Amino acid sequence: MGRYEFKLMDGWKFAFNQKEKWNSVTLPHDWAIERPFNRWMEQGTDQGFHDRWGIGWYYRKLEIPHFDCKNKYLLCFDGVYENSTIWVNDRLAGKNRYGYSSFRFDITSLLQKGENHILVKVDNTSKPVDRWYSGAGIYRTVKLLEVPKDHLNSNDVFITSSIKGENALLTIETGKKEHVRAVVSDERTKYSGESESGKIQITIPNAKLWSAESPFLYNVAILLYHAEKVTDEITEKIGIRMITMDPLRGMLVNGKAVKLKGVCLHQDAGCLGTAVPREIWKQKLSRLKEIGCNSIRASHHIYAPEFLDLCDEMGFYVYEECFDKWTGGAYGRYFASDWEKDLTCMVKRDRNHPCIFIWGVGNEVEKQGQASMLQILKNMRDKVRKYDTTRPVTVALNPHYKKQSNVKMSEVKDIQKFVDETDETEILDLDEKVDRIRKIAKYVDVISCNYQESLYPKIHDAVPDKLILGTEIYEYFKGNSIQMKNYSENVPWLDVEKYNYVIGGMIWAGFDYLGESMGYPSKGWTGSLFQTNLERKAVSYLYQSYWTDKPMIYFAVLDYSVRDSGTKEHWDFPKYFSHWEFPQFTKAVIPYMIVCNCEEVQVYLNGERYIVKKPNECPNRIITGYLPYFPGTVKVFGLIEGKRVCYYQVKTPGSAISLVFDEPQKHILSHKSYVVLMTVRAVDSEGTPVFRESADVRFTVEGNGEIIGVDNGDLMSSEICRSNEMHLLHGQLSVAVRVKGSAGRVVIHAYSEGMYEGRSVITVQ
Repeated sequence: MGRYEFKLMDGWKFAFNQKEKWNSVTLPHDWAIERPFNRWMEQGTDQGFHDRWGIGWYYRKLEIPHFDCKNKYLLCFDGVYENSTIWVNDRLAGKNRYGYSSFRFDITSLLQKGENHILVKVDNTSKPVDRWYSGAGIYRTVKLLEVPKDHLNSNDVFITSSIKGENALLTIETGKKEHVRAVVSDERTKYSGESESGKIQITIPNAKLWSAESPFLYNVAILLYHAEKVTDEITEKIGIRMITMDPLRGMLVNGKAVKLKGVCLHQDAGCLGTAVPREIWKQKLSRLKEIGCNSIRASHHIYAPEFLDLCDEMGFYVYEECFDKWTGGAYGRYFASDWEKDLTCMVKRDRNHPCIFIWGVGNEVEKQGQASMLQILKNMRDKVRKYDTTRPVTVALNPHYKKQSNVKMSEVKDIQKFVDETDETEILDLDEKVDRIRKIAKYVDVISCNYQESLYPKIHDAVPDKLILGTEIYEYFKGNSIQMKNYSENVPWLDVEKYNYVIGGMIWAGFDYLGESMGYPSKGWTGSLFQTNLERKAVSYLYQSYWTDKPMIYFAVLDYSVRDSGTKEHWDFPKYFSHWEFPQFTKAVIPYMIVCNCEEVQVYLNGERYIVKKPNECPNRIITGYLPYFPGTVKVFGLIEGKRVCYYQVKTPGSAISLVFDEPQKHILSHKSYVVLMTVRAVDSEGTPVFRESADVRFTVEGNGEIIGVDNGDLMSSEICRSNEMHLLHGQLSVAVRVKGSAGRVVIHAYSEGMYEGRSVITVQ
């Protein structure tokens, strides 16, 4: 059988702007994160002031010791940002423009036996660029496929399922009207079928169903036969599930009503930029699982395949969308010529992922509800349905609607300002706004609203047969139908709980991200549940109390002595931090909050109890109050049926004397390359974290590993993240380490003057 896959992630050389100066790099690679900050760069706020403009060149030798002219060789890229041109042995292989689409080229005729040469030009000089940090370079997986000339194409394979009682019927469209056999297997049993019609049906008795709570996956092997001999084989992992949008009951997964407890994500990971390996995505998704998150809006573009693989395996419902804006914004450069190709790429590549529950064809697009917008929406919806009729289609709506105008979107310099800000073309009448939404609803299966919770009842009255999804919601301050930035302390998530016809809410955002800053010195967006280095913020515990049933409790103080992080006001959360460290005060009264999913709460300061209300007696189920500041310990307990079931404490620390890693011992499997993000904290002699410690920390590595970045989550800082040292923020700092794979130990050391060193050991098995 002649199918082989070779990942091409190492052995690359990179040069910025000049091909003569080559440096060795490992993929994924983002050259922008390595560039210096430039306060005056064009679109600096969008791109986090990383000076990314220019042309990058990548070069790699490719050895083909056994070149087989009977086979085809496909060079596959999961994503290159942006405007890439690829040559093989000095001959053009092909070009691709949109930085988020996967693409491949047949390079069979360009190869030769023995040594070959790949050259990739990445041109990041076109403007405008995305309004969030996009990175630059070959930032996703590259591989070479060797396949038979007559072979299976994974993008042509479409697997659907229907459930009848305890059994499931799989329908496998093979893309080949030849002899094809499919084998479906779980841990114990195999089920098979074959056909020459291009369609195979297989019954799975007592089927195990996929859901976010129980993400069971089957393996599907698809085999192509010629003369009774297997000539090609591909494998897929699938989940059997049935998702229904019921106007009365909401979103049903396998017959059970489910609320989407969601966040929106951008694809960067702090000090790594957009070069995010699978294992870092797994760490990020694990953090979301901890707080009860079950869904993700992959905003606002096609994501990496390994991200979706993880969502299948770990259990997340994914809203995948292809574009931010259409004829305006960054994608306006490609819209007319490329939208069908890029939309098709998303749907055909990703439609076998059980995690994807809906397709989004745009975000906050221009001229919402006007004739030109409705025609584009119809065209896109029809294109999606050509390749997948099993999932709903939607578009995320901006809360601003404009009167009819003749403005050409290609001439608008700041598209987000145009769609976001109120001007003389703004529709202010609520009935007229809802009428626009009603027109759009004719072309979508679910009405997706950004920051429009106050309109939910009016929308439902106008379109009772369509469910509503909050595709972006504030984390704390609910807007008003007249003023979307109203600062009322009504958490928008509670509207999701309130209405059956609202299937979920996606908080903007899950993690802080680079770009879309509010101005220098901020390098990014900080209105999120987690920092860029995965450190939890106080608001993440609020959502854990909403989203989980396992008893939990959390205490934090309101501390405006902490420096501003540059959050955009209405996306902010009051400045609560979990500590009891106020050396500047003597007996001052300290405001606090407690979030808890239990029936009752007990509060103690140095052993003395203070009486508080029950969570369900408080606005937003948040207990607030005041405690006098005396150094010592605050303890809070959560009670169910009068019994203590969870507890949390903060304690006044002494001076920081040690650095301690969260994971002093970590074991990983042997890989060619593996990246891990590890966090170190300053603690006192009793191991209490020292919140106000900001000392500089330096990392070193022993063994077969290397430091590739440091990150304390401080997007106001201009410290270099591609380094081995940085200051502590709130007593913590993370380091990204690449383990190079050979068996043995990798030891990471953390040093700071006047403290005992921290030490963590990674064992590669």
